[in-house]
Amino acid sequence: MSMAEDTSPQPFVEVFCEISGKEYRFTAGTKAEFAVSVINRKLGSSKSKSKALYIEASKEGEEPISFGDGASLVSYGHGWMLKTVIADSDLPGTEKEGPLQRQFPSVLSTGSKDSKPAKAMKAEFEGDQSLKYIGRIMFAFVLMFILGGLFTVALENLPRLILLFTNPSM
Repeated sequence: MSMAEDTSPQPFVEVFCEISGKEYRFTAGTKAEFAVSVINRKLGSSKSKSKALYIEASKEGEEPISFGDGASLVSYGHGWMLKTVIADSDLPGTEKEGPLQRQFPSVLSTGSKDSKPAKAMKAEFEGDQSLKYIGRIMFAFVLMFILGGLFTVALENLPRLILLFTNPSM
């Protein structure tokens, strides 16, 4: 290996999870919030009570660097290790559900035996939406024909109405 190959940054970062003991790989620049939600989702399938709260970079003898939800994951070089900080379920206020899990449960779910796959749920949702769309189009056509009929009747009777107002003796 040449010197240039040793100093080139890796296209990914590794985050060590203290709960599972596994290292998870993410592309460099991945938001910490997404990485935490992926790790927690994988931990959720193993029925673990502990959850990862956030990610921090640590090095022996150095102050750890915490990554906030919007921070991008980066590697700080030799000796620095990205790891999860776990939530102790006994402490109040440490349980946290990320906004990504609340917003996209069908996309982010790992799937259980009794849950529907995301594709099936999407197809079912699209079917409901297309029926609503077709119904709205039909309703619009009915309204157009009713309004067209009303205008036709009004225009046919307009000469009689004009004569009625201009010649009151009739």
